[in-house]
Amino acid sequence: MLIGYARVSTHEQNLNLQRDALRKARCEKLFVDVASGNHARRTGLEQARAVLRNGDVLVVWRLDRLGRSLKQLIEFMTELEHQQIGFQSLQESIDTTSPGGRLVFHIFGALAEFERNLIRERTKAGLDAARARGRKGGRPLSLTPHQQALAIDLYQRKHPVKEICTTFRISKPTLYSYLNKAQTKAA
Repeated sequence: MLIGYARVSTHEQNLNLQRDALRKARCEKLFVDVASGNHARRTGLEQARAVLRNGDVLVVWRLDRLGRSLKQLIEFMTELEHQQIGFQSLQESIDTTSPGGRLVFHIFGALAEFERNLIRERTKAGLDAARARGRKGGRPLSLTPHQQALAIDLYQRKHPVKEICTTFRISKPTLYSYLNKAQTKAA
């Protein structure tokens, strides 16, 4: 069964073009949303997904009606593929029910993975370069080494944890992190 999905971002926009194209493509059921593509929760899409069964095909007028980012689209397509549900985009002529359509989408997936790897490598290279110049990553410490020693001393003298945290304006996890670091150094 062909299930159509149409979306516009605002009520001022018109769904007629998408509806007509999906009907012409012989969609038996049609679900719509009036919501931005950035919204994670779209009731029309959720309803369409609830109706889709093994062997069905989800049809959209254009890819951008389904999601804003390539990553988002690929994740969605992977879910459909695992459920053995096909996908068609009318404007881009993508049809995952055919070998050529699956190939096109796998190429998109490979490009997205390539992009993620490039970003990861650039990030690592930037961090390595910063370390080589003596910069340390991470958040700055909340307390100076002297303040840390005072907080640890108060803890060891059985002062209440809440009082120590209030005095130094730190959270309990931060205090315990300093205590663990001191114990590790002592061991």
